[in-house]
Amino acid sequence: MSVEIKICGLSEPETLRAALDAGADVVGLVSFPKSPRHVTLARAGELAALARGRARIALLTVDAPDALLAELAAAVRPDILQLHGAETPERAAELKRLYGAEIWKAVPVATAADVASADAWAGVADRVLFDARPPKESPLPGGNGVAFDWSLLASLDPRRAFVLSGGLDPENVAEALAITRAPAVDVSSGVERAPGAKDPERIRAFVDAVRNG
Repeated sequence: MSVEIKICGLSEPETLRAALDAGADVVGLVSFPKSPRHVTLARAGELAALARGRARIALLTVDAPDALLAELAAAVRPDILQLHGAETPERAAELKRLYGAEIWKAVPVATAADVASADAWAGVADRVLFDARPPKESPLPGGNGVAFDWSLLASLDPRRAFVLSGGLDPENVAEALAITRAPAVDVSSGVERAPGAKDPERIRAFVDAVRNG
């Protein structure tokens, strides 16, 4: 089975099309004003319309309130809700019932105990997304371009539905996959020329590295 590829933090039609043309399986839209990858409600709807039918659409939020989530869900119609805040399993289950989308829950990792904590999401999250624990000074829960020790995931059952994220780029993703045997990868800052500005060439290089690795 091929590795599923998600390109996250897309904010412009040009780079969204580059991700689609490169063969990304999932495209991610970020609704979090502190992020340089944040998109407005209108832009999120526009990008989702371009992607629909060509890739699955993930909507990334951070403890978003109900009213905002309802507006976003109506505009984007996401296939996946990617939760990066302090959401509880109960909250995630509620969102899954409300919107009928897959739930991907980000779990920040620095130690083996962090990996073990993902067990709390069994039966609730369709996938756990293992991301590097953000630097203390960062206002962002993800997209910091930081990797964690991939060997912490080496003992995970490869049949387990998880996503590898955090510090991936075209140069290191093959090594990361060799160590973790991850069934899916998620990249954002690793395919940018500047924070929030995706680079079509790096997007293509990342997809090629995963497919050829």
